Amino acid sequence: MTRRGPIVAGLMLSTALAAMDGTIVATAVPAIVRDLGSFSLFPWVLAAYMLAQAVFTPIYGRLADVYGRKPVLLAGASIFLAGSLLAGVAWSMPALIVARAVQGVGAGAIQPITQTIAGDLYPLARRGRISALLSTVWGVSALLGPALGGLLSEFGLWRWIFLLNLPVGIAALVMITVFLRESVERRPGRLDLLGGALLCAGVVAVMTGLQSSDWRAVLAGLALLAAFLRWERHVPEPVIPPWIWRDRALLGSFLGSAAVGMVLIAPTLYLPVYAQTVLGAGAVAAGAVLAVQSIGWPLAAAGAHRLYMRYGFRDTALAGLALIVVSTVMFALLTPASPLVYAGACAFVNGAGLGLVSVSCLVGAQSMVGWERRGAVTGGVVFFRIAGGAIGTAVFAAVANASLLSSGAVASVDEVGGALDLAAGEAVRAALAAAVHHVFLTMIVVAVLGVLAVLVMPSRRETAEGGGEAGDVVPAD
Repeated sequence: MTRRGPIVAGLMLSTALAAMDGTIVATAVPAIVRDLGSFSLFPWVLAAYMLAQAVFTPIYGRLADVYGRKPVLLAGASIFLAGSLLAGVAWSMPALIVARAVQGVGAGAIQPITQTIAGDLYPLARRGRISALLSTVWGVSALLGPALGGLLSEFGLWRWIFLLNLPVGIAALVMITVFLRESVERRPGRLDLLGGALLCAGVVAVMTGLQSSDWRAVLAGLALLAAFLRWERHVPEPVIPPWIWRDRALLGSFLGSAAVGMVLIAPTLYLPVYAQTVLGAGAVAAGAVLAVQSIGWPLAAAGAHRLYMRYGFRDTALAGLALIVVSTVMFALLTPASPLVYAGACAFVNGAGLGLVSVSCLVGAQSMVGWERRGAVTGGVVFFRIAGGAIGTAVFAAVANASLLSSGAVASVDEVGGALDLAAGEAVRAALAAAVHHVFLTMIVVAVLGVLAVLVMPSRRETAEGGGEAGDVVPAD
């Protein structure tokens, strides 16, 4: 194995940890609540992780450009492992929520910096393959998370959901520490603390406002983000450099990544529910239907480099979005009489489209800048994908909840879970089928908006693959 091999292995382990911890807790709800209580607070166990990760992603991306990739990744992974230890020994639900927030702070470094290092290690022609590999690790880990979490919880071992991160994470840290070397030209500068605070406050306010339908919080968050953008124009070392927003190629990549996050979250949340409650599939079969999406994604991502090297990043992303539009129409045509295989076909086409868009947007953004700016743009792409998923969660939940309430089958959305366990729950099942159908219709709108967003990108553009003099990442001898 070449010297790049251990580095890539360390990046894969780091990516798997961050991806799995975003989903592994969902199936552990009963066991955790039984031990710690406070069921009403449990949603914050998921939200705290996601919000912290989203907020700190662009900050780490900027730090990686100033101080180098290796120290930032090691610091983020160490914070993540500290949060994992705290979560594993949590004595109350508030303590677990705080620990999850600490994990999210560390996870904010993992995905953008691993992708940035991959961009540093490989030339443009091979970058799509390594990005596809890391995307595959992310997708498979995210899908395995719920199964592993349920298995551990069933045997009363939910704390090991977090404690198992420690040996795996330490192994990743050792590989990166030993085998990754980089020479970085340190540039004088100060961390933009006020800008980071404005970004944190704005993102948290917008995301929590959307999830709770508190529009005053959303407006307050937008005002804070506007203040953040204004402030960033006047500081020497901004968290998100203003030049990013003036570049059509980068803006298109960011908006395309946001569309990926939104389109990804809808089938993740609602396809297993539809398969089980409407199509009558078992839990394992329903999970397999969604897992087909993780097959289409890496297959398409692995071949994306051939398309963007020949046709360009924008046209490759548009081809992926075309597949996504087709998949959303297929989802919308699902009926209670549809075979389970058809639902799997919908997921496969959707995954293939997501694979093309995600790789072309990421590698396209990285290729437009040199080493000294690659961390910032990679952090931007990942941030928009996470933010798109969070916004999509709120939007699709609002659509589904409104549809359920308008059906008259339930007086409140909380009744759905209990009603589905009853033998005479056909009215609720029909209402749920209609609600998921409306979610899939909304996916079509999101996919079309994604096409319009990517059209912002220029069709052809010279890349900026120079700029390696400031700092090169190389395998250790």
